[in-house]
Amino acid sequence: MTAVVGLQWGDEAKGKVVDLLSDSHDIVVRFQGGANAGHTVTVDGRQLKMSLIPSGVLHTGVIGLIGNGVVVDPEALFQEMEQCRDAGVDVEKQVRISDRAHLILPYHKAEESILEHQAEGARIGTTLRGIGPCYQDKVGRRFSIRVGDLLHPSWLRERLERAVAHKNRVLAAMGSEERFSAEALFETCRSWAERLRPYIVDSVEFLHEAVAQGRRVLFEGAQGTLLDVDHGTYPYVTSSNSSMSGIAAGSGIPARWVTHAIGVVKAYTTRVGSGPFPTELDNELGERIREAGNEFGTVTGRPRRCGWFDAVAARYSAKICGVDSLAVMLLDVLTGFEELAICVAYLYQGRELRTVPSHPDVLRQCEPVYELVPGWSEDITGARSFGELPERARQYLRRIEQLVGVPIAIVSVGPERSETIWVEPALVGRG
Repeated sequence: MTAVVGLQWGDEAKGKVVDLLSDSHDIVVRFQGGANAGHTVTVDGRQLKMSLIPSGVLHTGVIGLIGNGVVVDPEALFQEMEQCRDAGVDVEKQVRISDRAHLILPYHKAEESILEHQAEGARIGTTLRGIGPCYQDKVGRRFSIRVGDLLHPSWLRERLERAVAHKNRVLAAMGSEERFSAEALFETCRSWAERLRPYIVDSVEFLHEAVAQGRRVLFEGAQGTLLDVDHGTYPYVTSSNSSMSGIAAGSGIPARWVTHAIGVVKAYTTRVGSGPFPTELDNELGERIREAGNEFGTVTGRPRRCGWFDAVAARYSAKICGVDSLAVMLLDVLTGFEELAICVAYLYQGRELRTVPSHPDVLRQCEPVYELVPGWSEDITGARSFGELPERARQYLRRIEQLVGVPIAIVSVGPERSETIWVEPALVGRG
């Protein structure tokens, strides 16, 4: 079994890594998050943007399972299904949804919108997709609706009546005039049930049976470890465990069964939304990286905050996840920079820190300690082996490897599948 997780603040190009590895796996599992995180995959010049359905389904016969740890917006899911059909995916055979996954309902989006807009200086910078309120209901246990509930009408109606009555009171208390009808939502859910029925499975049994049959499983993380609700830069995080720790809870598969753990990083660093970002370049250099890397959100289109590679943060995430190898993505974006910088430590009140502090106010005050390295000007998109890269590009990668303390297995030099260098394929189960 193989796991692919991000080691930064998300958007590390995990989708491409998952796509590259899917041809050697039978099932790809998304284990957390929702339609707030997107994976962009480029195949034969065509861009496909996936948020809920694992990008592995773009390979013939590979099953994409939306695990129990995911919160599902059915309307967003239906749109993705159509996109997949247009791309030639046999959706009916290749997509499955856990009956234990929780549903995002319209009142979740209304609630999040009000919370975020009333927060003023304390905004987290969410995508307003209802993710957080849905996870809150899940943990609260009283008002959440699961995918499996769609197949039990009497149970569903009772749950919805309680949930809608509560949500209408909450919305009124928050000053909103919006109200929801339990009967109308019940009819909406019934229509969802008819469309989703063929895809719903007991995901735990499905996966354990597959493993017993010798089928190969790939776990696809969303967001990144620095957005993990427990181990990230709290409270500026997502609402789920986006590190390796989320795999067991979000799929029902024991974490010790994972044999290859791949940590994905960009050759620089980006962040979306609020929160401290020590290496951020709020200047022309940052804008240059943003334009060269097309750093705009897959789901929202929001411009990403850009900065130099943060080895302190990547090393911290690598420890949290216990990854065996690194995939360094978008190296080509840095072509043409005369000089590059790598953050090797933080300076906080005169002291050097070598790890990510747990308190956001400390991290906010941290200044990056940079190590400057020479850049390269040669076009690297045609390189297909490590030796074909310019010497300075190789030196940059080796320094990242040393600072993070994990060997590099994959280097991406362009968006296409073919624009990939397999440095140590054995580390990702391909050798």
